Amino acid sequence: MRFESMHDELRDGVRAVCEKFDGPYWRGLEPDGYPTDFVDALTAAGYLAALIPEEYGGGGATLTEASVILEEIAASGGNPSACHAQMYIMGTLLRHGSEPQKRDYLPRIASGELRLQAFGVTEPGAGSETTRIRTRAERTADGWRINGQKIWTSRAMHSDLMLLLARTTPYEQCAKPTDGLSTFLFDMRDLPGLTIKPIPTMMNHNTTEVFFDDVVIPPAALVGEEGRGFRYILDGMNAERILIASECIGDGRFVLERAIAYANEREVFGRPIGANQGVQFPLARAYAQLRAADLVRFEAARLYDAGEKCAEEANMAKFLASEASWAAVNAALDTHGGFGFAVEYDIERKFRETRLYQVAPINNNLVLAYLGQHVLGLPKSY
Repeated sequence: MRFESMHDELRDGVRAVCEKFDGPYWRGLEPDGYPTDFVDALTAAGYLAALIPEEYGGGGATLTEASVILEEIAASGGNPSACHAQMYIMGTLLRHGSEPQKRDYLPRIASGELRLQAFGVTEPGAGSETTRIRTRAERTADGWRINGQKIWTSRAMHSDLMLLLARTTPYEQCAKPTDGLSTFLFDMRDLPGLTIKPIPTMMNHNTTEVFFDDVVIPPAALVGEEGRGFRYILDGMNAERILIASECIGDGRFVLERAIAYANEREVFGRPIGANQGVQFPLARAYAQLRAADLVRFEAARLYDAGEKCAEEANMAKFLASEASWAAVNAALDTHGGFGFAVEYDIERKFRETRLYQVAPINNNLVLAYLGQHVLGLPKSY
């Protein structure tokens, strides 16, 4: 299979790390184990600090290069969800954080002393309607008092820092729904009033719900200006969509490679099953879908790195890649037949892992609604 050939040295380096963490390693973490050894190895190799500028001890990489890192993790059979937030959260911190915040946090994140993996946005009563979140941050003499609840905050139990979106002005008092939201970055370790509860799910995603009961964080935790937080996290969300697209492309590559090898080796009725169009065509179609998604991913990343508007391309990349990886894993499961359900082939694991990305971090229906309204000029559908 032919995919993007750029960044070969980077891809080789990531694969060298991933070779030490094979299928049995990932299967051994089911249902909810955290790959600490894997994350430590990526950190030691500098890949989790890729987006941090060199002046703060990082790699100074582009989002394009970061997307390649996550793609190769997925293509190796690994699960990048264990560490991807430390990359996409960087967009908010790097573009809108203060110089003291960057000097304080970035070198320690780059060295692995601190981990920034928790992104507190989604709430049970708001879901994808982010402007309706109710978690409240109120000024106090000691800083900010936080009350509320977040859900689907993945890796909160394995993160030292959290990037949090909270209301600093009630929704009813704002001229626009996106006003009155503020972003905070703080150390979440041993915080009185902070409770984290795991959410068991069908895939190993280490996700949680987080409760804030009179949690006090320092004044310096505020990122940028009060009330402009929604605009700040958009940088993180566009990066997130691009990086998730790259993971889906990696998942698709992994399962297609397995399926192609199996279709060439497995013989039924005297010939390889890959000679049958019912096996061959779904694999070929999935490959075409993945290649197309790959091109849109790189275009979205190019625009992001250039500081240009990229919401259209980032959303399309996530949509196309998640649909393509799902087509690929379904074709791979059909190709393997009953063996596709056997855990030792890793197809059923990828089937569960990649299915998530049609509904998260944004539902594909909302991507279509965005494109319909903001790109095609159609009436708002929700």
